[in-house]
Amino acid sequence: MRNDPAKDPTKILFLDIETVPQAAAWEELDPDTATLFAEKTRYEQERQQKSAAELYGDRAGILAEFGKIVCIGVGSLHKQGDRLALRVTSFHGEHERDIVERFVALLDDHYHTEQHFLCAHNGKEFDFPWIARRCVVHGIRLPRLLDIGGLKPWEVGHLDTMQLWSFGDRKHFTSLALLCHILGIPTPKDDITGADVARVYREPGGLERIATYCRKDVVATARLYLRLTRGPVLREEDVTVV
Repeated sequence: MRNDPAKDPTKILFLDIETVPQAAAWEELDPDTATLFAEKTRYEQERQQKSAAELYGDRAGILAEFGKIVCIGVGSLHKQGDRLALRVTSFHGEHERDIVERFVALLDDHYHTEQHFLCAHNGKEFDFPWIARRCVVHGIRLPRLLDIGGLKPWEVGHLDTMQLWSFGDRKHFTSLALLCHILGIPTPKDDITGADVARVYREPGGLERIATYCRKDVVATARLYLRLTRGPVLREEDVTVV
C-alpha cells in the first residue's frame, strides 16, 4: 500500500523533460517516416489547414514516435535543519539513449520502491509516457516507477500537479507558468519558452540554454506541488543546482 506522498515529500522525484524532432527538417525524413507522420497528423492537417511538412516543426517534437528527449531535469527534496531544501540537476546531451539510461539508473538506485513517486506538471499525459516509450525504443528496461502495465490506479506512483489543480476536471489544462503566476509562486524570467526549444536546440549553445530552462521548470513544479499540498515554501536559498 502506497504512503501519502504529502506526508513525506522527500520520497518524490520531481522532473521535467524537453523534447525536439528527431530530424531537423521535414526534408531530412526518409519516405516511410514522412508517410507515417502524415498519417499520424491527418486530423490536425485538416483542422489547421496545413500540410504535414508545415506541421512537422511544431508537432514532431511532441510525439514520442517522431521526437527525442534532449534533457531530463530532476529535483529531490531533503531535510536541511528544520526546513526542506531542493537539489536540482539535469541529464542532457546530444544522445538520447545516454540521457535515458542515466535517468533510469537514478531511479533504479534511489527511487525503486512502492514508497517512491514521480511528479511532473502534465506528467501523466506527457513526461512519464514519453520516457517510457523512448525506453522501449532503445531497448532499455523500464524502471519500477515507469513499468505500470497491469497496475491499479492507486498502485501507480505518479503525481501530476496539473491534475491536482484540476480537481477532477479531466478536460482542464492549465500551464505551469499560468498556475505559478496566479498562485504567486516565483519563477525566474527566462530567455526561452517551451515553444522555442526545438529552434534553440539547433543554435550554438542552445542545449545549455534548454537545460537551464528545464531545471527552472523542475523548481517551479516542486514549489507548485508543495503549495497544492499545503507544504512549506521553498526560499531561493533552499534551492541548489548541481
